[in-house]
Amino acid sequence: MVICGARGCSWERATDNRGLNRHRASCNFFKRSSVLASQKRLQRARDATLTSLLPKLSTDSDVSQVSHEQPTYNPPPKYTKFGAHRGPTTCNPLLRPGPSADHTSFAALSLSSSESQSPFNDLDLAENDVDIAMSFSDCLHHSAAPEEPAIHRRRIPRPFNDIEDSDEPLNHFNIVQVEAPSLPAKSRIQRVLLTLRDTLQTAFNSFGLARLYPRRPSFEPNKFIPSSLLANSCPTIVQGINFASKVLPPPFPFPNITIYRLMTWMNSGSHQKSENEVQRLVKDVMQADDFDIKHLEQFSVRRSLRELDRDEGGEKISFPDDWIETSVTINIPTKSKEEDAKAYTIPGFHYRPLVEVIRAAFADVQAGAFHLLPFKRLWKDPLDGHQERLFDELYASDVWLEAQDNLQKLPKEPGCSLERVIAGLMFFSDATHLANFGTAKAWPLYLYFGNLTKYARSLPQSGACHLVGFFPSLPDSVKDILSGLTRISKTGMASLHTHCRRELFHSCWEHLLDEDFIHAYRHGIVLKCADGVFRRVFPRIFTYSADYPEKVLIATVKDMGACACPRCFTPKSLFSSLGLLQDMKNRVTKLRVYTMINVIRAREFIYKRGNTVDGSKVRLTLGEGSWVPTVNKFVEKLGSLGLDPFRMLVVDFMHECELGTWKALFTHLIRLLYALPTGSQLVAILDSRFREVPTFGNGVIRKFANNTSEMKKLAARDFEDILQCAIPVFEGLFPPDHDTIVQTLLYRFAQWHALAKLRIHSESTVNFLEETFKKLTQMLRKFRRATCAAFSTTELPKEKAARQRKLAQRSEGNPPESSGAKTKTFNMNTYKFHAMGDYMRTIRLFGSTDSFTTQMGELAHRALKAFYPLTSKLDTPAQLAKHERRRRVLRRVAEAGGVSTSDTQSPADASPSVPSVKHHYIATNQSNPVNVFAFIGEHDDDPAVKNFMPKLKDHILYRLRKLGISHCDHTFTDEEHNSVIIPNNTIYSVQTMQVYYTTYDLRREYDTINPRTHADVIVLSGETTPRHPYWYARTLGIYHVETWLNDGGPPVKQHLELLWVRWLAPLQEHRSGIKHARLPKVAFVEEADPDAFGFLDPNQIVRGTHLIPAFASGRGISSLRHGKSWSRPGGELDDWEAFYVGIFLDRDMFMRYTYFGVGHPVAQRRITRDCLGSDLVAPVNAMDVVREDDADQDEVDVNHEAYGDGEEEGDNEINDEELEDEELEDEELEDEEEPEDEEELEDEDEGEEEEGEEDEDPFDDHLSF
Repeated sequence: MVICGARGCSWERATDNRGLNRHRASCNFFKRSSVLASQKRLQRARDATLTSLLPKLSTDSDVSQVSHEQPTYNPPPKYTKFGAHRGPTTCNPLLRPGPSADHTSFAALSLSSSESQSPFNDLDLAENDVDIAMSFSDCLHHSAAPEEPAIHRRRIPRPFNDIEDSDEPLNHFNIVQVEAPSLPAKSRIQRVLLTLRDTLQTAFNSFGLARLYPRRPSFEPNKFIPSSLLANSCPTIVQGINFASKVLPPPFPFPNITIYRLMTWMNSGSHQKSENEVQRLVKDVMQADDFDIKHLEQFSVRRSLRELDRDEGGEKISFPDDWIETSVTINIPTKSKEEDAKAYTIPGFHYRPLVEVIRAAFADVQAGAFHLLPFKRLWKDPLDGHQERLFDELYASDVWLEAQDNLQKLPKEPGCSLERVIAGLMFFSDATHLANFGTAKAWPLYLYFGNLTKYARSLPQSGACHLVGFFPSLPDSVKDILSGLTRISKTGMASLHTHCRRELFHSCWEHLLDEDFIHAYRHGIVLKCADGVFRRVFPRIFTYSADYPEKVLIATVKDMGACACPRCFTPKSLFSSLGLLQDMKNRVTKLRVYTMINVIRAREFIYKRGNTVDGSKVRLTLGEGSWVPTVNKFVEKLGSLGLDPFRMLVVDFMHECELGTWKALFTHLIRLLYALPTGSQLVAILDSRFREVPTFGNGVIRKFANNTSEMKKLAARDFEDILQCAIPVFEGLFPPDHDTIVQTLLYRFAQWHALAKLRIHSESTVNFLEETFKKLTQMLRKFRRATCAAFSTTELPKEKAARQRKLAQRSEGNPPESSGAKTKTFNMNTYKFHAMGDYMRTIRLFGSTDSFTTQMGELAHRALKAFYPLTSKLDTPAQLAKHERRRRVLRRVAEAGGVSTSDTQSPADASPSVPSVKHHYIATNQSNPVNVFAFIGEHDDDPAVKNFMPKLKDHILYRLRKLGISHCDHTFTDEEHNSVIIPNNTIYSVQTMQVYYTTYDLRREYDTINPRTHADVIVLSGETTPRHPYWYARTLGIYHVETWLNDGGPPVKQHLELLWVRWLAPLQEHRSGIKHARLPKVAFVEEADPDAFGFLDPNQIVRGTHLIPAFASGRGISSLRHGKSWSRPGGELDDWEAFYVGIFLDRDMFMRYTYFGVGHPVAQRRITRDCLGSDLVAPVNAMDVVREDDADQDEVDVNHEAYGDGEEEGDNEINDEELEDEELEDEELEDEEEPEDEEELEDEDEGEEEEGEEDEDPFDDHLSF
């Protein structure tokens, strides 16, 4: 019996739910009760919101009334500095109380930083905020009437309140139900179709973030959604399926806990037992409560390892996802119609079944952090209230939302009502050398689950990386078979060898994509999830991260063929049209589509008619697109199930940019320096400047110890450091006209690099990236047309030596004749430059690039390289698989016993292990006391300590009386100075401090401030109308002091922390910022200025900064007299005349010079926005050419509809002679069309960078996309 349930309705029937649904569709009682319930829920939500806002509104009203009468502060003017002379310092008049319209100020600025209790004071600023101009120079006089100049007393920044994580409840949600409209009584039908869409949108939290779930989730790992709002899932008992492996808690599989701990220590951590490893041995093993020395009697390592590999019965410990070894057979064509293809078997393919790996992953402890249903991450900007989409994680991407939607449209499995979810698979493969010497190598395949946050996947020791296979290499013995074939040339043998390598790779994937995986891909597998609920899980392959040689191997495309891109059909001859309108259209309209029938016909020509693999008939049969006659197993197995094998080949930022386009540009800049009259001297100056660049942070900017121009054994992170510091280093090395172009190009490239590498994107930052990409491509073409064409460049000494070694190897013992350096030109006609145009689309589809970067796989190689010294160097893949299995078994045993291992980390979306509340940390030890008067006496003639005690007491009075920024010109009397009590006139010095901050992507990080090494900091500008959002200071000392005021009241001892700093000011005539493509430039304030040195409240520091010397400006004494000074560490006698601010230091630093940082305080973002104005991002659909500077005015405006009109097709092509100078690294192959063996897969930098003679670019005058 079922009833309606609505108040007033007496309907009841002995029927099913379908009859109940038909009744409720026409029942007025039920409709009225549903509306009333919705209205009540909405009213309760409104009441709760209003109640929470009332106290805050009343507080803000009081603050605004108090601060309305406070005057504002204008700082001293900035300094013009070029050459050796700088004019004297003058002070602008200060603002006074009065009716002037310019006397508005921030409400929060009347409070000191110690007075601000709420971290959200910057959210409640008055609506009439001051307007802030573009640059940090030319402070204006704002008083209504002329006044006598008044000398300010101290430089006081704005209070800085960082945003902290909030644990506020999220109880607002929307349930959208789309019902059929009510029809007139006469036209009603008996059956009504009701479409129910149970969406869920969470409330916007303190950062302005919310989630929009197209379908209400039943499980949420971050506890972001209250359990009461989760959907109800029906747990189903499934018989006959055992998901848990036979794993017992410790000491399994050893006889006692002591041996278990000892063997766990041996099989974890580093294979090189350092001090930390020995400390871990003592702590985790010897000092354990259950450690017993008697357990080690008759101990044997070999016997314990056998126990780890076998159970008590002598049989191997079996797991469903254990390694399987098999052989792979390929068919080698014989070029004969009468003779069949020869079967050739390659042994030693080790892999783990993908379905069993998925089962094990969902039974693992990390499954508790899996996101099972995708969502859209929304951001309601607290700055102006607008709402936009965020792109970061794979499970919040469009591609996952589309896959989930398609999954829900599939018919359900018969008799199954389980919830259907997706296991997002992300593959990575890359061949790597296992040792510095020899030929030992491995070609591993890694699997990551996109359900897990990228912050866990990026940690090498998190356990998120699943090693699932080792691709075998083609043995050398295959050449015996190839050489035995009749009528085959040397070139034909190389092509056939490459064909066999492709066949081997896809034959391995045929084993990996077995019947079980295909069945799971089609029908799903029933798994018990972390919440104890059974769900039907469907694996879906989303991304495959690989470098270019493997991309073309996966896509079955010819390496560097006529259509070299694995994602689209854009011809290689048009790669240099990067960023133009037609180029961007081709990426969307000419996407790759696999034609299986053509491949099958081509294989018939090869295997049945005796044609060569690269013959004319085969090429004509395959058609355009640079296809190869190898069956793509991804298409054959999963193409009908919706997998696009070309879209999954995502961009590779590390190899394509840092080791690709940037390396190519930097290399050609070195060539250009060598081409100048004093080239060798200029290159030496370049290397010297790089060595003088200061370091920053814990490996953020490392020391450039070697000659950077030689590029010896540099990794991707080294090239990233070079890019971030290149602008000041290259300044002034080229002639003036070309120096302007180079400086702009370096800025645009660094800007694009920073944006493309962001860990969280908004729609605004993606649009910003698109605008930056357009400007960068214009500057690249201008650089090639103007600067590169003006000089005759040749290969570098390193390149010449590498080329001669290759010639010697190719000549087979006959030494080649020595030749001079070959001509080298800057070539944009490469795939790596072409791939730069795919980043915007990829980010919108898959999320930010760090989610699928190949850097994760490169970090995973470390484990293999740690295993390799432990092997016997025979049958390396099998032994590596054995060591991986041992670690996996020990980790599962530890999880079964609830033991946390020391080399694993939490997979949850937790912030780094830094304090989430504290702004900074300064040690309170008193081991280094400083008597103030003795200190002043030691530095009597040093301007750096002039007025040290008066400024100290001024700062203490300012802090203890909680005065605001408006009291910057207040003069304290001698009586007030005497009221400051400092016991024994002693302050305490410490060496370092940590400044904690919330990054743009909502992570907690910290900078270490050290007066000797990393001393530079930034604070918010305290100007009324700043043209630059920050002030800069160099920390000279870090102190804390116990003090109180003797002002007649009861003395209250206060502990104050303070910094003694040397201020820097921006140069007046230097144009900087994104509009001018120049870094901010600052210089020390002159010693005659009262603000040259002063005290700073540590709470006002935003974070540390990286100041790079302006090498072109040289050193001098215009800021401080010649001689030793406390402000000059290392005994230097002078200072750099100017510094450039390294805004590209890291991604968070760059975002602080934009207003797009989601995690940055609103007050900081407001100042930055007002400084930048509307120059940051142009409209997305703007098709006008953006000019970099006045020198770009020689460009010709052409209507974009005329793209390509009047030009011959041959004008855009590069002939074969122009491709002969392909740039190859030491271990790369010389064949530019086809790699002869798998060696090319092992290199970090592939050989697709051609160098050749170039014609004038026919696209330079066309509109950029």
